[in-house]
Amino acid sequence: MVMYLLRVALPDRPGALGAVASRIGAVRADVVAVDIVGRGDGRAVDEFVVELADDNHVSLLLSEVAEVDGVQVEEIRVLPDVLTDRRYEAYDTAVALMSEHLPHQVLSILAVRAAIELAAKWCAVVDVEDRVVVASTGRAPAAPWLAAYVEGTRWHLRHPDGAPPDAALARPEAHSPAADVAWVDLVAWDLVLAVGRPGWSFGADDRRRLSAVARLADARWTDLCERPARQSHPSRAG
Repeated sequence: MVMYLLRVALPDRPGALGAVASRIGAVRADVVAVDIVGRGDGRAVDEFVVELADDNHVSLLLSEVAEVDGVQVEEIRVLPDVLTDRRYEAYDTAVALMSEHLPHQVLSILAVRAAIELAAKWCAVVDVEDRVVVASTGRAPAAPWLAAYVEGTRWHLRHPDGAPPDAALARPEAHSPAADVAWVDLVAWDLVLAVGRPGWSFGADDRRRLSAVARLADARWTDLCERPARQSHPSRAG
């Protein structure tokens, strides 16, 4: 059996999800898991983990699913033979971050755990101002590219309709956000956490997960900063 992740956009109405699952079953495929990764404007984006007898059935699977009224197949990818439960991964990430006491090690663990959480090919913690990668895993792009990309997409998101006249000279090279690259500010660290998985776009649920991982890291920084003050408090004397 070969395991695939099938992402589809479909009408957010009763019966649509069941109709897609029925079409998957029609090609003798087994639905292992379903995850709703986004909803809005009368549409939903769902991810199906599907087992097929072999890859010869992929084209038949896609054609069957596309027959459902209003359904659009966004992508399909081969998955590892062994799946992990993403709910437990979140606990593992929290434990790993909260168990480390050295800031640079926290960032190294953060890069590894964020890549696992997002099934990313690479992850980097970037100092955008100094254009330095502080920690990374996988084959992350070079620090200058990452810093320029973050600055460009940040500017693009702030000025979707173009620059105001007084900002035209100061703006960086604008970049529309790439679907397969995501980043989030590590506010407490004054750094940026970036992840990439070429050819596999990040959905709204992925970006919420990345944001949650970043908040965990920020909470750890706050704890590390407050720890010396707590330890020196008079109540701990003796």
